[in-house]
Amino acid sequence: MNEQQFPFAAVTGQQNLKLALMLAAVNPAIGGVLVSGPRGCAKSTLARGLVDILPHRETDDATAPFVTLPLGASEEMLLGSLDLQQVLNDKQVSFRPGLLSKAHQGVLYVDEVNLLNDHLVDQLLDVAASGVNRIERDGISHQHAASFLLLGTMNPDEGALPQLQDRFGLAVNLSNQYPVAERVEIVRHREAFDADPEGFCEQYRGTQASLLAQIVTARQILTNVTCSDELRIVIAEACNAAGVDGLRGDIVWFRAAVAHAALQGRNAVIREDIDAVAELVLAHRRKDDGGHNSNPPPAEQNSDQQPKLPPKPRVIMALSVRMTASGNLQSSHHSRISKVSQIKISRGTGAVWRRRPMRLISRLMWHCRLSLSRQCR
Repeated sequence: MNEQQFPFAAVTGQQNLKLALMLAAVNPAIGGVLVSGPRGCAKSTLARGLVDILPHRETDDATAPFVTLPLGASEEMLLGSLDLQQVLNDKQVSFRPGLLSKAHQGVLYVDEVNLLNDHLVDQLLDVAASGVNRIERDGISHQHAASFLLLGTMNPDEGALPQLQDRFGLAVNLSNQYPVAERVEIVRHREAFDADPEGFCEQYRGTQASLLAQIVTARQILTNVTCSDELRIVIAEACNAAGVDGLRGDIVWFRAAVAHAALQGRNAVIREDIDAVAELVLAHRRKDDGGHNSNPPPAEQNSDQQPKLPPKPRVIMALSVRMTASGNLQSSHHSRISKVSQIKISRGTGAVWRRRPMRLISRLMWHCRLSLSRQCR
């Protein structure tokens, strides 16, 4: 007997997350949903409740599969593995299914995706976007269908996902702050579910069936939904204004708008569809400065803030002389003085620095002797 899950329709609030999950359920090619928020925001509750409103896989299973990817998962555990020994012995490819195969036509849930190895996250997102899992080992390849709804959750306080965040199609930022009325309703629903799970789920069985039928119908008409060139231009201009890098945002926005129109039972995208999914597409792609850097370059900024200093005055050595009682000249002191330009002293080479002051002293001594000799005459 399967454990009873809290109904998707019974979750109070979190309308953006519900919409994002339903859009990804209609078109898994959107590329998954990234949910960022602190603990206690009903992230896992909505993820587990989503399987009850997904179309059933082509098996005898009563519900769609729900597969959880652990943080310590290896590449073989995720993708599957090939038995190379059997290939050598029996000349047949033997494939051992991984978690991606088990999640086919269901939900693959990755809790704390920001703590997962980047290489695994990259492979996971590639399969989620293409719907096909390819395994290659030593020249032997195998592939199988892997169409699933990828749901990754993360707590921003435990680290970011800077490099791969854009790879998720849609993103939702949650808060654990609720209005008082919602808090009361959440506690009331939880108490009712814990007291009688089957009775509580029975109350929402009709609503759950309506959501399931809505997703099934949307999948059937998805390929027939059209979008005018004028609305495509609206998407492109909005991405430019938000400073979105690359074209992945444009592609996801178009797919999400088409999925939203299909959920509403329309065969053509209207402006309302584009606006309804805008925040889900741009939440993790929008640049705060609109794609432009308002700060000047570091070199220009430093040159503006730091005034130019006047050139350092040239410094030479001066010597004062006096005549001793014996009539000999003796140097008494030499010091550094500025703004004397008759003799240039270069600091570039130590040898020049040592040689030129001596030459200066010699010239001063010669002038002193000449002056004294004239006075004696």
